[in-house]
Amino acid sequence: MFKESVNSSLPDNPLVRLDGVRFAYGEREILRGIDLTVRRGQVVAIMGGSGCGKTTLLRLISGQLRAASGKVEVDGRDLRRLSTGSLYAMRRRMGMLFQFGALFTDMSVFDNVAFPLREHTGLPAQLIRDLVLMKLHAVGLRGAHALMPSELSGGMARRVALARAVALDPMLMLYDEPFAGLDPISLGVTGQLIRRLNDALGAASIMVTHDVQVSLDLVDYIYFVSNGVIVAQGSPEEIRTSSDPFVRQFVHAEADGPVPFHYPAPPLESLLAGVAA
Repeated sequence: MFKESVNSSLPDNPLVRLDGVRFAYGEREILRGIDLTVRRGQVVAIMGGSGCGKTTLLRLISGQLRAASGKVEVDGRDLRRLSTGSLYAMRRRMGMLFQFGALFTDMSVFDNVAFPLREHTGLPAQLIRDLVLMKLHAVGLRGAHALMPSELSGGMARRVALARAVALDPMLMLYDEPFAGLDPISLGVTGQLIRRLNDALGAASIMVTHDVQVSLDLVDYIYFVSNGVIVAQGSPEEIRTSSDPFVRQFVHAEADGPVPFHYPAPPLESLLAGVAA
């Protein structure tokens, strides 16, 4: 429903490449050897159970975190080798859509979208105005430019956040649960915008999401993460027809399968016996 073919004129070399990436919070290992590639023009989904390290991957790719080992490359550059200034310059070429939008509540819609342009460019005010209205028009909200975030619906706020995220025409877009909390209409509109903006910019997009059915219509490739590793991957058609137990459990929302419901804990009987004693 959403997807168009990837522009064949775009470079084929990966825009994002993770090779053997490991990461831990203290003693708790989150990622245990992740290999992943994303090319320009692609929309790629990262899926898996809660707490499996999906958002951590986004933070590694954006340079907010540094891998304990392995390599994270963006546009051919190893992020661990970049200076602070070079890393900040790289981030200006990325856009981020946070869960629930994360708009500045004391700024108007216009000023929210204008913020990265004012912060990172020396463009004159008139040109910034024109660019902001163009971005808002692209998400269908040019007429809402004077509203405050408190006056927006959840779907409208997400679209304003999307306009802000693409204000600098990024080469890479990162989405953290872009569909969370949206009604079916807003979800469909947001999905269409993600696909259309990615294709228009010739960018690459990486999306962390639990919305399987929407993603199968929207993305070019899917990675499934579990226990810190990639356990399955493939195109939407390959995922739909997969017989892999993990993929089947996730795609069909089955209660029984490789992904346990309970977090690891001692047997309940032993705890009850301790209470009785």
